[in-house]
Amino acid sequence: MGVVKVVQNKAYFKGYKVKFRRQQEGKADFYAQKRLVIQDKNKYNTPKYRMIVHVTNRDIICQISYACIEGDMIVCAAYAHELPKRGPALAHRLINRFGMDKIYEGQVKVTGDKYNVESIDGQPGAFTCYLEAGLARTTTRNKVFEALKGAVPGGLSIPQYKRVPSYDSESKEFSAEVHQKHIMGQKAVDYMHYLIEEDEDAYKKQFSQHITNITPDMLEEMYKKAHAAIRENPVYEKKPKKEV
Repeated sequence: MGVVKVVQNKAYFKGYKVKFRRQQEGKADFYAQKRLVIQDKNKYNTPKYRMIVHVTNRDIICQISYACIEGDMIVCAAYAHELPKRGPALAHRLINRFGMDKIYEGQVKVTGDKYNVESIDGQPGAFTCYLEAGLARTTTRNKVFEALKGAVPGGLSIPQYKRVPSYDSESKEFSAEVHQKHIMGQKAVDYMHYLIEEDEDAYKKQFSQHITNITPDMLEEMYKKAHAAIRENPVYEKKPKKEV
């Protein structure tokens, strides 16, 4: 019988470092978060903003935050459950709060073309933040990137890669037409038409809430109205506190 080397000896346990609680629970990736939080020393106390996207079973939460010793400070937030009222207006809500909505209007008309916010000479710089995907798998069609593609035309400067559904890696070309179809929900429209023709029972089951009010041909117009409503009034209205 050979000699078995003891790896987990006294020295191993003396130098063992326990992971942070949220990392043990699988709720956070501090390796990635650390690199999003660290700021250059020559920028002193300038906050480094992050756009955090959380996708839950019932909601999609988008937040702009910066790190402090006490914890993350939330500057602005938008939620998917606001859609029936006006739409999740994170970018417009944020630049409106800082008084930059007249300077950086973003992409007014949705064309699907590439759009990046650039700072204007003699004016405050464009609001720059960095996407924090958290534990989400950063695949091409992940909902995290859908939130990013909504924030950039809204007027936020967020560094991003060209890997999007409308970019062809073989021809190395970006298709604005395909991009616009994704924004306007053309894939959902095609799928609804397909179910109506092939399996009407499945359509009634999956789109039961849409049947009474929305038809497939109404989706694009609905998105356009939502975009217009977001620009018209992005301010969050606080609900009055209930007295117990």
